[in-house]
Amino acid sequence: MSRLSRHRSSKKSAQNGLVRPEAGPKLQNLPTSSCFLWTMPAQDANTPPLVSFIAGGVAGGVEAIATYPFEFAKTRVQLRNQSNVPSPKNPFLVVGEVFRREGYRALYKGCSTLVVGSVAKDGVRFLSFDAIKKSFADPETGVMSPLRNLLAGMCTGVVASTFAVTPTERIKTALIDDARNAKRFQSSLHAVRLIYQEYGFMGMYHGYAGTTLKQAGATAFRMGTYNILKDYEKTHTNFANGAVAGTVTTYATQPFDTVKTRSQSAKGASTVDAFRSILADEGVRGFWRGTTMRLGRTIFSGGILFTVYEQVAAILNPLLK
Repeated sequence: MSRLSRHRSSKKSAQNGLVRPEAGPKLQNLPTSSCFLWTMPAQDANTPPLVSFIAGGVAGGVEAIATYPFEFAKTRVQLRNQSNVPSPKNPFLVVGEVFRREGYRALYKGCSTLVVGSVAKDGVRFLSFDAIKKSFADPETGVMSPLRNLLAGMCTGVVASTFAVTPTERIKTALIDDARNAKRFQSSLHAVRLIYQEYGFMGMYHGYAGTTLKQAGATAFRMGTYNILKDYEKTHTNFANGAVAGTVTTYATQPFDTVKTRSQSAKGASTVDAFRSILADEGVRGFWRGTTMRLGRTIFSGGILFTVYEQVAAILNPLLK
């Protein structure tokens, strides 16, 4: 083939949206298993929806188990203090106090619910993001701009909150709150039964507004930031990219998380009541309660989530294509 023919062939492929002319060489270095590339790769390199769902679910379960003590401490700090019962504000002191009084198993109260929720959440999130991303991509080039990436992430967060996150977060938070108060709930299923009996089906969706705002913002910032870093990286540093994305996510969405936790206590509360109680108890700074522990969890979870996802996807892609 002549040099002119090769040039014309390369130009034609670029016009068809198979590669970005200015980033053609770089795309060869990126793992084809990733569902987060801004540029849509060739059709045979797409990650199948089933792979996205399974890999996302496995990654979510691993991440939830590995980082749960951070989540437990963060939730305890954000919940409203019992009247006349002193409670440490430092999350590390909370962990130490619970460990001394109740043992290490108490630090995993509600963990099974979070694991189930994380498997569903991240399975839905990765799967829906893959589909939503394609609808937001430029129809001619397949390119995802930063704004399109953030919008796709926000839509994904709303889907995940509606179908997975809000109900499981409600049970997890209620279990943690109940363990320090009345101790009515004997298990996750028992908690579901009592909440349903007392509040009906919508009782499972207390804190929906705060959870959805948190998920929409968190998914947009995390996946958007991860994609930006991944698009410009020269080596495969998935853990570092996920950790940086997680840090940005935490500070941007912490107020939503605090309101969500107050709304999903054992007794439950509306989003407005939760907002007012935080403001009355601690002022504006109260909306960032639990940031240290959530930041610790988010840094590790971001790295674990994306690393495990891509490893699992790389294993499943050849098997399920």
